[in-house]
Amino acid sequence: MKINQHQYINNVWKDYCVNTMLNNQKCQLVLAFGSSTLIVNPEIYNYLKNQYPSANIIFSSTSGEIIGRDVFDETIAVTAIEFENSTIQCSNTHIKKHKNSFECGAYLMQQLDKNGLKCIFVISDGTFINGSELVDGFNANNPHGITITGGLAGDGDKFTSTYTSINEIPGQGNVIAIGFYGYKLSVYHGSSGGWDEFGPERTITKAEKNMLFEIDGKNALDLYKEYLGDYVKELPGSALLFPLSLKIAGSDKNLVRTILSIDEDRKTMTFAGNLPVGSKVRLMKANFDKLINASSSAAQDAINHNEVQLAILVSCVGRKLVLNERTEEELAAAKEIFGNQTSITGFYSYGEIAPHVHGSQCELHNQTMTITTFSEN
Repeated sequence: MKINQHQYINNVWKDYCVNTMLNNQKCQLVLAFGSSTLIVNPEIYNYLKNQYPSANIIFSSTSGEIIGRDVFDETIAVTAIEFENSTIQCSNTHIKKHKNSFECGAYLMQQLDKNGLKCIFVISDGTFINGSELVDGFNANNPHGITITGGLAGDGDKFTSTYTSINEIPGQGNVIAIGFYGYKLSVYHGSSGGWDEFGPERTITKAEKNMLFEIDGKNALDLYKEYLGDYVKELPGSALLFPLSLKIAGSDKNLVRTILSIDEDRKTMTFAGNLPVGSKVRLMKANFDKLINASSSAAQDAINHNEVQLAILVSCVGRKLVLNERTEEELAAAKEIFGNQTSITGFYSYGEIAPHVHGSQCELHNQTMTITTFSEN
């Protein structure tokens, strides 16, 4: 595996790390993670297509770009990959072509050749897609338990418009699945949160998909505000500091759900994933050291004693807003595990996709650091 990394910063292209052995004509995959205002510029796509004419060029807007151990805003982080013993196949669709996000995920899964498929990495629109339904669609057509990871595009902290694409100028509503093939390819993953739970465990008594109405028979928004104190004045932005821990009925695993918006008139809260009625929830709050240690834990789970050549980090915008000036510490924690030989890229997202533990189905996560690693033996 040969990797080039470039960065578009201050309206100038710069080489971040270049492998002189990489053949631009044979490069199969280019990942471009960048600001929603920059990646929609046709000149960006044209430049990358000229540099890597045979590659599948995949874009995602972000809430922050990751390259190496640094995080940037209003830039584009580009990683070009030439596989030596592996291949990729991509499928893509638009949400308007399907009845719902479930069918969107099911369709993408059907399009990929399953023979020799090692892993699927998903890049999804982050505003028009219901992430929970999307992963359910993938899982419904995944009888062989193929590992699925990825993330939902971001738009800073605005939650307005996200952009994704493959081999074209980015637009809204697109979802891309990248299938990785090859018996010499090793793919591992890790995902960890690091938030502290507090308060009593409660039960969701009224909800519709990702819209929450009642907890324990009481209005959820009013109940939530009781815990926020002075942070109530800063809603909905301050809600990123207090996500919900969700335990779905019949399951022993906890997921994290981020609040995307609130409706004061209807007294509802909209989350970045579904909240089934009967599920148990607890409030969560930030513990800075645990958030950073969670990044290290995710990296450790994703290394599996192999020398990692490429690590794709997808972390949540909520973590970035909480960590603030300490954000780069969670990247440094991951890089310390991988070492200098690993090329690192990624982005801050509106939702992370990964199995909860190795061997399980993929889930939609919020407020986690999720890492996928690739190596060719």
